[in-house]
Amino acid sequence: MNMKANFTCRPNNGAPVLLVCPLFERFKGSIRHGFSTRLGGVSQAPYASLNLGMSTQDKRENLKENYSRFCCEAGVEMDRLVLSHQVHGSEIKIITSQDVGKGLSAESDLGEFDGMITAERGIPLAVFYADCTPILLFDPKQKVIAAVHSGWKGTLARIGRKAVQMMRKNFGCDPADILASFGPSIKQCHFEVEGNVFVQFCENFGTRNLKNTVVSGDKFFVDTDDLNRQQLLEEGLKEENIAVCDACTFCQHNVFYSHRADGGITGRMCAVIELI
Repeated sequence: MNMKANFTCRPNNGAPVLLVCPLFERFKGSIRHGFSTRLGGVSQAPYASLNLGMSTQDKRENLKENYSRFCCEAGVEMDRLVLSHQVHGSEIKIITSQDVGKGLSAESDLGEFDGMITAERGIPLAVFYADCTPILLFDPKQKVIAAVHSGWKGTLARIGRKAVQMMRKNFGCDPADILASFGPSIKQCHFEVEGNVFVQFCENFGTRNLKNTVVSGDKFFVDTDDLNRQQLLEEGLKEENIAVCDACTFCQHNVFYSHRADGGITGRMCAVIELI
């Protein structure tokens, strides 16, 4: 796998079930975290093998076993996971102990949302991805975490920046203290958008922020990782506190689920973070 050196695998019987970011690993006494791959599970095609997508048509017994394996690797309690209900929006929920288990072991009344924040220990926050960018945030001073799903619509809506703003407003976080980790996602090499979508990016970010966009005939390729990174820098995060995994889910869809590479029917990976 062609991954940035600052992301490492935790193998399980030879299969890299989990990726971790050493930027966050420095704080193993305060948080647990990880980004799943598609390997090491029991699901069959088209969801083979570590599918964690509750909205897929996968068998529930497969999902349960996959979650058990993933949570074991991540060191979190499966019954305490809080799952996002993603709609490619910018809604972010503040999660408390009253929400423990919602979405997996208990019915959820949280509605639709693509991000979560908590300052309470023992609540693993989980967001899902299969090309979109999963972003985990951690303030080691105020002890606040966030998990965000940022697809192209979320990037346009600046959901990452919104999460930082909510951490500051609700919990007194200083953006200069916040660490960010971007998990595997579809990269610019394969993130093609139509002209009308490209116009939206230009209108939202200005052409100077799209300097790395590749135009080939009537095709446009956008670097959403860089746009998400820029948002966080503009909100006050430090460059050295942002770690981006350069693994492309499309290029490496034998290791990661990719909605585009797999023709629209595929599984989902999970990014999780928990205060301990």
